[in-house]
Amino acid sequence: MKKAIVLFSGGQDSTTCLFWALKHFDEVIAISFDYGQRHSVELKQAKKITQILEIEHHILSAPALNEIGKTALTDNQEIKNSEKTQLPNTFVPGRNLIFLSLAAGWGYLNDVFNIVTGVCQTDYSGYPDCRYTFIQSAEMTLQLALDQPKIKIHTPLMFLNKAQIWKVSQDLGALDFIIENTHTCYKGERSQKHVWGYGCGTCPACELRKKGFEEAFGYL
Repeated sequence: MKKAIVLFSGGQDSTTCLFWALKHFDEVIAISFDYGQRHSVELKQAKKITQILEIEHHILSAPALNEIGKTALTDNQEIKNSEKTQLPNTFVPGRNLIFLSLAAGWGYLNDVFNIVTGVCQTDYSGYPDCRYTFIQSAEMTLQLALDQPKIKIHTPLMFLNKAQIWKVSQDLGALDFIIENTHTCYKGERSQKHVWGYGCGTCPACELRKKGFEEAFGYL
């Protein structure tokens, strides 16, 4: 059987990847991460989604990312570009590297060597750990670190913009499901329902999601 781990936040991109993995693999396991994120409602949605789809789901703890602090996703601060790095202060240093390492470690012990992640360098907000070159490097590093050449990182959204990602979800028959059940808003807001889903509508994640939806389908 072909098995895969999906790095699963409960957001639009990772849920699109979840449906993609269900189409391409015989067995899919979702792994989420609790790192003290202020938008922890995403973990609630991740649990809900995997229950609906009847997918095995594990939540791993990565508290060190919260202890590092000083990011808008782990501290209660205004979302803006960092004056020091010019990156958005929603960038959590080391996050994707740690997530991939933990997923690969879990997979190593459970004989699952395919890892699916929704990183994308087209609409990536400047995050360096969403680039294709990083994924290539991480894949080789994990193969060497675990002495396991079977490890493969799949990035089905890598070269797509948000409008194209919306179209992929439509092609997978998951559009309405993603609108209703996923969570992307950095502020953890789910009291406001929009045609593209739930969120505050003003944070960078909501703006990107809204813009992509409008470009994909041409209406609000």
